Amino acid sequence: LLPDLSRKLRAGDNQAALNSQNRALELSLFLTIPAAIALMAIPVPILRTVLEHGAFTAADTLAVAPTLLAFSTGLPAFAMTKVFQPGFFAREDTKTPMQFAIISVAINIAASLLLSRWYGHVGIAMATSIAAWANAILLATALTRRGHYRLDDRLKARLPRIFLCGVIMGLLLLLGLWFLQENFTETASFFSAAWGLLVLIFGGAAGYFAMAHFSGAMSFAEMRAVTKR
Repeated sequence: LLPDLSRKLRAGDNQAALNSQNRALELSLFLTIPAAIALMAIPVPILRTVLEHGAFTAADTLAVAPTLLAFSTGLPAFAMTKVFQPGFFAREDTKTPMQFAIISVAINIAASLLLSRWYGHVGIAMATSIAAWANAILLATALTRRGHYRLDDRLKARLPRIFLCGVIMGLLLLLGLWFLQENFTETASFFSAAWGLLVLIFGGAAGYFAMAHFSGAMSFAEMRAVTKR
């Protein structure tokens, strides 16, 4: 995004630069919103399959699952930060993103100290996500106030559809987990858990992309075009 924005701004094509940033944000949220919802829906199967081996026990899985859920809430914000920062860098402003990064670090430290008192290690994960959202919001607000960014009509129309498709996908994952619950019991083998997780992942992804196509969130043709860039 950064070299693309820089070229368009140097050419004086502000509208094309705005379009590039909106398309980057659209793609980022199209991928990170369902990913975040999936991590919230099935943290235990993921951890049980990937980490629950050797010294990592079933009790550890249950202890870490809320942490994964807390981290996942910040996933879209991490992606948004990567979309908004180039809007400053392309205009040769490195000071503002640095100031916002320092503020987000301060928020992270303060929130970690506060939330860990009540939620332990989960509170630290919550603080990280809160700081990520603070950084993304500060960046977006500054760009908007300077007249360098605004949501276009296409993104305004697609965001609710992306979120709705993600929520429905999350519900389908929970339903799939109910059918495959035997694959993720403490006595289930690794291969049983891995097979169940693959079914959930590919089934959820297929359902999400299909719903995105038919709802108008993003068509199959647009998805293919993105993979060819």
